[in-house]
Amino acid sequence: MMTLSETEVRRVAHLARLSISEDELPEMTVQLAKVLGLVDQLGEVDTDGVEPLVHAIEITNVLQPDRMQPSLKRDEVLQNAPSSDSECFRVPAVLG
Repeated sequence: MMTLSETEVRRVAHLARLSISEDELPEMTVQLAKVLGLVDQLGEVDTDGVEPLVHAIEITNVLQPDRMQPSLKRDEVLQNAPSSDSECFRVPAVLG
């Protein structure tokens, strides 16, 4: 198992924006060392001849192809707006 210092765990916690109390620090040190040990084990796996994968399962793109088509007329679109002027949607001010 990989050994970590409490200083290293504090640093990792800081980088991850985690708040760890002094009481939690010893347990977190042991747990993080176990996780890093598992990652080390993965490095020992023989992957020669294995093609890299993007996903663990085969997936296909489910999107439809882009097609050019006429857009809606402005007045048709604006009739669905809660508030509009003759050209645009009107929305409440967000920044005061």
